[in-house]
Amino acid sequence: MSFTPHPTAQDSPAWAQLEIPHSASEPFTDYSHWRLRVSDGGRQIWHFLKTEEEAAAWPQNMVDKYWLGLDTGLPTLPKAKTAHEAARNGYEFYQHLQSEDGHWSGEYGGPLFLLGGVVIGSYIANMSFTLGERLEMIRYLMNKANEDGGWGLHIEGPSTVFGTGMNYVSIRLLGMDAEHPVAVKARARLLELGGAAAISSWGKFWLALLGVYDWAGNNPVPPEIWLLPECLPFHPHRWWIQVRQVFLPMSYLYGVRFTMPENDMVLALRQELYVEDYHKIHWPSQRNNIAAIDLYAPHSAFYNAISQFLSLYELCSFSPLRKRALDWTYQHITWEDENTSYQCLAPVNKMFNLVARFHREGMESESWRMHELKRRDFLWLGPEGMMVNGTNGSQLWDTAFIVQALVETGLATEDVSYRPSLLKALDWLDQSQMTENPKHYEKAYRHRTKGAFGFSTKEQGYTVSDCTGEGIKTVLYLQSFLEFTPKPVSESRIQDAIDTILSLQNSDGGFASYELIRAGTWIEKLNPAEVFGNIMVEYNYPECTTSAITPLAIFRKHYPTYRSAEIDRAIQNAVKYLHSVQTPEGGWIGNWGICFTYATMFATESLALVGETYSTSSHSHRACEFLVGKQRADGGWGESYQSCERSEWVEHRDTQVVQTCWAVMALMYAGYPHLGPIERGVKMVMERQLPDGSWAQEAIEGVFNKSCAISYPNFKFSFPIWMLGKADKYIEHIKENATS
Repeated sequence: MSFTPHPTAQDSPAWAQLEIPHSASEPFTDYSHWRLRVSDGGRQIWHFLKTEEEAAAWPQNMVDKYWLGLDTGLPTLPKAKTAHEAARNGYEFYQHLQSEDGHWSGEYGGPLFLLGGVVIGSYIANMSFTLGERLEMIRYLMNKANEDGGWGLHIEGPSTVFGTGMNYVSIRLLGMDAEHPVAVKARARLLELGGAAAISSWGKFWLALLGVYDWAGNNPVPPEIWLLPECLPFHPHRWWIQVRQVFLPMSYLYGVRFTMPENDMVLALRQELYVEDYHKIHWPSQRNNIAAIDLYAPHSAFYNAISQFLSLYELCSFSPLRKRALDWTYQHITWEDENTSYQCLAPVNKMFNLVARFHREGMESESWRMHELKRRDFLWLGPEGMMVNGTNGSQLWDTAFIVQALVETGLATEDVSYRPSLLKALDWLDQSQMTENPKHYEKAYRHRTKGAFGFSTKEQGYTVSDCTGEGIKTVLYLQSFLEFTPKPVSESRIQDAIDTILSLQNSDGGFASYELIRAGTWIEKLNPAEVFGNIMVEYNYPECTTSAITPLAIFRKHYPTYRSAEIDRAIQNAVKYLHSVQTPEGGWIGNWGICFTYATMFATESLALVGETYSTSSHSHRACEFLVGKQRADGGWGESYQSCERSEWVEHRDTQVVQTCWAVMALMYAGYPHLGPIERGVKMVMERQLPDGSWAQEAIEGVFNKSCAISYPNFKFSFPIWMLGKADKYIEHIKENATS
């Protein structure tokens, strides 16, 4: 089933009001008719088959059934008596979730502001959704509403104006009547929080594009900042890529003050979103009106002063300069689209890019068609409805971890029936490595990509430090540690990956995410996005640092003559960085997973590379004592996402399987000699294993920018399999040493 893009006006039946049930407990569509198609190196798109004949011709597979929450029909397995048997049972289940092209598909949802951008941007640009997509997006939002009727920044967060405002607009645009009980309750909560006038800056911007918020209520985002000399320490090319690529199209759209034409829906929303009469609101006073519940990173006095100055500039901006700035920012927008085959970095900048391209080129353009085609890569259907993923997926990330787990635990070699799975994974990894630099490279301010792996797919086209590390580490595991695999990734391509990793190390030894650190942390004073912290520049991360240097250590064993001195120095400097950022309590703060258990697992793995263990290193010793001190009576660990917000340990109300696996793996990397905590953790994870070998979904696993949690549901397979398989060998080894 292919989609043929065609423009759809906002007054067409494609956006008409729908009859929505009051309860979202059951699907609004026939889930037996949904199929996930994977293609083109990992693209994953959900299709709804309209007829029984189509459904019969394209049967559902295990991947479809599992992610839809349908019965997989997989058998009950013999109950595991050992950790190794439990790991094996885990993979007996998880192997069925591997897609036909070799990667593991999965959800990457959690943030609740993403769907709003996709819906509003599509509405503005005259792009429709299928009826099934509309119904299931509405159902997802109904299921994710908090008890008070609102929505948070993410699925586990309290209701905010940003989350509630964006998602209220979404359910209305998608077809829910304003008097539907869900809409009534959400609107009441929004008004209790101060109404849309108090929404955060990204929300203000989207609502201004839609025509339900006045541009005078936005702090300036002039495109002229892109014309500043690149040598300036605050030039946008020095910002973190996720901010840079979002504010690029925002500056273009602000520069033209784009607003879609009024229609009945726009007029209705103006009446529904505000505490006071829309036409009586003093919009300039709303620029810094941000609800307290949304305010994670308040504006600095410096930012407010800059905004005041830029507001004065907007009163007398020089037209020829503005035109030149608009042309230059638009050129960068097109470069981003072309560098990523219209996937773009993430859904936020993708949808802003779409609106910018729509403004300049219209609906009959190639750019409109390509954005429509790639927009569906971000839509993911789950048991509770259709969401928007944080990127076009997490394909590389999830595939790398399970393959490494299989190799390290010995499962890769003990059963020949697993070989086809591993060979398919290697084939997919071979095709997923980037072999060239971006089409638009230095001029688009991009880091090198030759040899890199991205978080999702090759097509998306962004180097990520830890993904490059984990990707090439997985290739090395498959090609060097297993006798039955071919070697499709050549030595020169492996060296390209190593070169890229080395190019990403910062002067203090740490590794950031996408690029080198290009500016000082003082630029955080310019952070305009009140809901996120630490977003303006790149930062070093313990997790990225470990993922970058572990493949270097493996590589030098197999290729000892290639850049050996530089690799040794890189590892030594990385360990020094990790020493410097260890907390006084003994842990490391996680920035991409929750939180201390995640980062400490990575850190102790790095320390072990240079022989630092519990018995030889004070850093490793303190890390182990820190984690053991957090173990619960049931043998497990449990952290709340609030640990990331506060940079201090915050207990979750429930013990978590995934975090328990991270903690136990950290202890094993460190060579922790006391088996009690490890055996209790193993016992807890085994007790939570379901009869078919799987584990139930528990709390959200990931985070970004301090405040926003994000889902990694494949972690509940890869890390339990990994930990249990390693623990079986580790416990046996410790016991043998004790008796010898």
